[in-house]
Amino acid sequence: MLNRSFLPRGLAGLGLLWLSSMGWADSNVIKIGEINSYKAQPAFLEPYRHGMELALDEINAQGGVNGKKLQLITRDDNASPADALREAQELVSREGVDVLAGSYLSNVGLALTDFSKQKKVFFLAGEPLTDKIVWQNASKYTFRLRASTFMQTSMLVPEALKLKKKRWALVYPNYEYGQSAVAIFKQLMKAAQPDVEFVTEQATPLGRVDAPSVVQALLDAKPDAIFNVLFGADLAKWIREGNTRGLFEGREVVSLLTGEPEYLDPLKEDAPNGWIVTGYPWYGITSADHQAFYKAYQQRFKDYPRLGSVVGYSLIQALAQGISKAGSTNSDKLVEAFSDLKTDTPFGKITFRAVDHQSTMGAYVGRTKVEGGHGVMVNYKYMDGASFLPSKEEAAKLRTTE
Repeated sequence: MLNRSFLPRGLAGLGLLWLSSMGWADSNVIKIGEINSYKAQPAFLEPYRHGMELALDEINAQGGVNGKKLQLITRDDNASPADALREAQELVSREGVDVLAGSYLSNVGLALTDFSKQKKVFFLAGEPLTDKIVWQNASKYTFRLRASTFMQTSMLVPEALKLKKKRWALVYPNYEYGQSAVAIFKQLMKAAQPDVEFVTEQATPLGRVDAPSVVQALLDAKPDAIFNVLFGADLAKWIREGNTRGLFEGREVVSLLTGEPEYLDPLKEDAPNGWIVTGYPWYGITSADHQAFYKAYQQRFKDYPRLGSVVGYSLIQALAQGISKAGSTNSDKLVEAFSDLKTDTPFGKITFRAVDHQSTMGAYVGRTKVEGGHGVMVNYKYMDGASFLPSKEEAAKLRTTE
């Protein structure tokens, strides 16, 4: 269950401690320095920002954490690792933030993970999905909230295997997240179905997909099924071009993230039918935890939540609960507090594993369907992230650079 002490009380009259530029020399606040690709990925990050606001409202209305109010200082990284590092340095040295949080793109998340290691500052990565953050490029001071690339791909592979398709095409953005997702998919599929073939790989520049060329290459390869990792505007362009040219007719598609409303909603009647996806069916989740979050979010913003809303909200709540447990914002004490920390989210209780600093937050897997002129998820099921992580022994072997 959600911690009821964090539920909203008279939100309309609250003054949110939300600053975008100047810092306060105030010992009565806990400063969270948050860095993200707000301009580059607004579909996800505007709801994410709202989720953070809601959590701040709730926590500060109850007196904050350890008697201190939470203050959020945000920076835009322009989808650039170099810019993210500059902003992180400024937040730590000039603004005097107590912790760092955020990031969306995997390459940015990796840069901030390295920063946390070098500067010994606590960093809670919210959204970047690359497994390297918690395994190969791990930092003692970095924890990650959202279900990773390995976890979400592993959730889809059993459904892909049920299709009994031999010839697969792969479509992905050509940077760390896309490359890793495809590598994991190929590895897991080969292990379970040795005769599987990967007949073409279309690696597209992030944010600059040439949809006609990709669709033509896929048509030429004549795959039985497609594994897709594109998201955002790239996904929309590819789907619309594929619809126009009949790419998806009679062909199964397994697709990471496509069931998230951030990416499904803008497609409207062009949304795909029958794809197997990970996503967030906010309209059908009836658990008490989610209903409490949904009602509070709707009251505050007069809108429905997106997955970004859940991530932003859970990020701030996790930081609050970790700081409360540590009784301090000292980075080493926070690492100790977050190790096997159990925290509440709209998806239920999750744990940040001590062995690799990955949370057990899961995801929903289901099929897409066009209903009433827009795409939704149907026949979905929540997949507990704990069931899709390597064992503690295996994770310890993967975590080589801490």
